[in-house]
Amino acid sequence: MTSDFADALASGPLVLDGGLSNQLEAAGHDLGDALWSARLLADDPEAITRAHLAYFEAGADVVITSSYQATFEGFARRGIGGQRAAELLALSVESAREAARRARVGPAGGAGRRRWVAASAGPYGAMLADGSEYRGRYGLDVGELERFHRPRLEVLAAARPDVLALETVPDTDEAVALLRAVRGLGVPAWLSYTVDGDRTRAGRPLEEAFGLAADAEEVVAVGVNCCAPGDVSGAVRTAARVTGKPVVAYPNSGEVWDARARAWRGRSLFAPRLVREWRAAGARLVGGCCRVGPDAIRSIASAPSSC
Repeated sequence: MTSDFADALASGPLVLDGGLSNQLEAAGHDLGDALWSARLLADDPEAITRAHLAYFEAGADVVITSSYQATFEGFARRGIGGQRAAELLALSVESAREAARRARVGPAGGAGRRRWVAASAGPYGAMLADGSEYRGRYGLDVGELERFHRPRLEVLAAARPDVLALETVPDTDEAVALLRAVRGLGVPAWLSYTVDGDRTRAGRPLEEAFGLAADAEEVVAVGVNCCAPGDVSGAVRTAARVTGKPVVAYPNSGEVWDARARAWRGRSLFAPRLVREWRAAGARLVGGCCRVGPDAIRSIASAPSSC
């Protein structure tokens, strides 16, 4: 699939944003809800726009919407009906677009600089809000997972993001379901796994996992996210070799999520020298996930693109 975003990704490195939730928490918002940052789509969408703007002003070329944990099922548990849920999903894209508009005339400047919006579609486990996205194997077959993902992806695609971010995918079964679900939507996508070493979180070899997307026309990039920084370089090399597609890399800080306590443990391992390794390994779109903030994105944006 050809698109403006695919052309930009192919022509040169792009900088991705960092974790949306940590930026919202830094601004004083409590995200201890099962909807996580998606709760603010209903309660305070301006806060989301400001968080996106912070990343654009730090030098990001691409921001990811607040729809990772936004699902019809999750909203329904909060008493939000299907029509309103669809409006909130579309609002996640518009909030990021508004941040891009403000960035063009703000400190980030540069009227000719293009900024991109990636609509996040998290895995089924994100809807469960119990850490299942780091395990996979939910007891659902591919068809059931496709039926879960397709309605939300249809709404997000209709909001016309530049790309769909099929992210934090823990297993190949869910990847197959997502690849089926994006067919015919008319919006390109990237597919990124959360990994542990050289395997997906559910234990499948990365060669097999990335191979699923090699011939998928809708997929313009593959890669990894929300994994340990030390696991990125090897995964990037495998993704590039197996698919021949541009690679996206946005790990978390290296701290470990304690799902029971709903808290991060450990210390940050995200470092500029690792970013240089990821780019050298073939990553074309580099940023951060959970616990990686605007300062880290600023350091990526200011580094020479050849690094």
